Amino acid sequence: MAPLAQAFARSDRPAFLPFLVAGYPTPEATVELALALQEAGADVLELGVPYSDPLADGPVIQTAAAAALARGMTVARVFALLEQMRRAGLTLPVVLLAYANTVLQKGEATFVERLRASGGDGLIVPDLPHEEAGMLRTAAAEAEVALVPLVAPTSRRRIARIVAAATGFVYAVSSLGVTGERDALHPDLCAFLADVRAASPVPVAVGFGLHRREQVRSLAPFADGVIVGSALVRLIMEREDDLASPVRRSDALAAVRRFVVDLLD
Repeated sequence: MAPLAQAFARSDRPAFLPFLVAGYPTPEATVELALALQEAGADVLELGVPYSDPLADGPVIQTAAAAALARGMTVARVFALLEQMRRAGLTLPVVLLAYANTVLQKGEATFVERLRASGGDGLIVPDLPHEEAGMLRTAAAEAEVALVPLVAPTSRRRIARIVAAATGFVYAVSSLGVTGERDALHPDLCAFLADVRAASPVPVAVGFGLHRREQVRSLAPFADGVIVGSALVRLIMEREDDLASPVRRSDALAAVRRFVVDLLD
């Protein structure tokens, strides 16, 4: 778990955790995007396994996941993509986001062992309830893979129970509903984050809806990390044609780097 602990150890700002859909817009572009994010200042990479029924994801990430699946992305190819990222020079901790059916189909132990062997550091399973995650927690611990739980505002009475077994970090969901950019955050979000932090033995990262510099700044005193997904995937979607072109790809990657720098400035 050391790489994840180190990623949250910075004192100048919360750790930045960008989200990419594995294989979108292409596997090659995903590798280059990961490296561009690393260069721009990302601290942890969250890599989503494309899934046909992503219950926690909003329309932007759903569209990207559907495109990746249509272009042949599979779980095995996600692991191969992670290996390719490591060979290309990605040193950031990588946390995979995968839905429960994807993990259970492979078998908990097989999945986390393969994840670790591919260079992964952690796993998020957004639709697996805490009470049903015992076998996966055991398998992840044996494979030395952090199992990151999610807590939401609706989890207030269960926060201590959920985070007690957390490893790596806790993913605090900023609002109800699915992922997607939001201009206004929940008025009780800071109090919720304070409760999560007080109970958690590991750092707390907040996600869902974040896309502006002001939001990152306002949450800095209350969270150890910020997660940005839909806004980044939308930017990639807007530059998809450029990313597919060897001639224009550098401009698209530069736009992604600027997005990160502006967000964290």
